[in-house]
Amino acid sequence: MAGERSRPDTVSDYLDQNPRLAQWTDTLRGYCETNKQWVARREFILRNIEAFPTVEPGVANSSLDRLLSLSMVWSNHVFLGCSYPQAVMDKIKGMGDGIVVHDAPVQKATADGVVSRGKRSAAAIEGDVDACVKRARKDLSEHDGRPAGRTSQRPAGQKSGPSPQAPAENQPFFNRLYKAVAWKLVSAGGFGPNLDHFEILRSCVESCKQTLTCVFVPLKDIMGLPAGRTQKEGHVCEIRCQTVYLGTGYGRDESAAKAMASKEALKVFQGRKVTVKICRRRYKGKDVEDLMLLDEQPRSQAFPPALSYPFQKEQLDASS
Repeated sequence: MAGERSRPDTVSDYLDQNPRLAQWTDTLRGYCETNKQWVARREFILRNIEAFPTVEPGVANSSLDRLLSLSMVWSNHVFLGCSYPQAVMDKIKGMGDGIVVHDAPVQKATADGVVSRGKRSAAAIEGDVDACVKRARKDLSEHDGRPAGRTSQRPAGQKSGPSPQAPAENQPFFNRLYKAVAWKLVSAGGFGPNLDHFEILRSCVESCKQTLTCVFVPLKDIMGLPAGRTQKEGHVCEIRCQTVYLGTGYGRDESAAKAMASKEALKVFQGRKVTVKICRRRYKGKDVEDLMLLDEQPRSQAFPPALSYPFQKEQLDASS
């Protein structure tokens, strides 16, 4: 009916009457979500929040994490045409029942059963990705006061190491990667020991248009380990993405070390958020500043020594 108020207006009215709830839900919006995607996902969250009785606005817990993960999976399916195991599809379809998304992409099954989209071309999808990247660059430039399109430069007095702006410049990418990992783990049934951790991490990184870098070093060649430890056979693997350190793992061979490093990297994504920071650690017996991806958990142990250092070498020379 022409006189009937649309559902988004109803949701907006409800939030206008609950300003504290409205303020909290705004913090849940994804960095690159369009208005249409966010309005739909916000309604999904509000409709299903009562099914998670331990969820309390402003309080982090596992129930909230699960609700947000399911909301992202639902949005991913509705707007991007992604499919998941049938149990997950049934759950998100039930949770999203009754939510009206106007002009949503039409999904249809091809002859071989693969889901395709009737109103979305490859060019349109690529356009969404480009728009998302441009928005992230624009927001970042406005945040640190630089004109859009310019990259940060290291101050003249700083000889080497990551620039002070490096964490802020890398953070938008890892926010997107955090979501990709969350969706992937939900479709896999959650984080566990029986997953192919490297394949999950690799596919998520590549879906964000980047690649992983793995460095392998024999355990006996690593400086700073206890004398008894250096005699053991095996390899150590370090994983990075965009020069940011993700994790380190040990194994009898390179494959086992890579699997362990991937598992350690994925553990960082189990918290409410991930943060890129500049931290001090050891590299070849010297203290250096490195870019690292961290969760919110306090650390009781020192970082493992770096196996690679993708920044300038003057810092090592200066500390000699």
